[in-house]
Amino acid sequence: MPDTGYLIAATALCSVITWALRALPFAVLAPLRASRIVDYLGRHMPVGVMVILAAYTVRDIAPAQLLITGPALAVTLALHLWRHNAVLSILTGTAVHVALTTVLAHT
Repeated sequence: MPDTGYLIAATALCSVITWALRALPFAVLAPLRASRIVDYLGRHMPVGVMVILAAYTVRDIAPAQLLITGPALAVTLALHLWRHNAVLSILTGTAVHVALTTVLAHT
């Protein structure tokens, strides 16, 4: 069995490392809050991520799937441009895709 002092030292060291790792992101982010680059990325990255996900989704679509994916993608894009709400547009586009898949794939 390890010595009591060793266990106390190991526990204290683990506590210090855990606290430091949790505090480090806040210490690093504090100076970045006023950064113009971080502000730019915060405004434009959500759109960039959506474009990348959309391109990844439609890259291997067979022509037969365009009847389902095309309208769902159009609804998602139109709703996002109109309401500027990513959650609403994604959920609605997904619902349209599921509905079209259900109707067109099972007929």
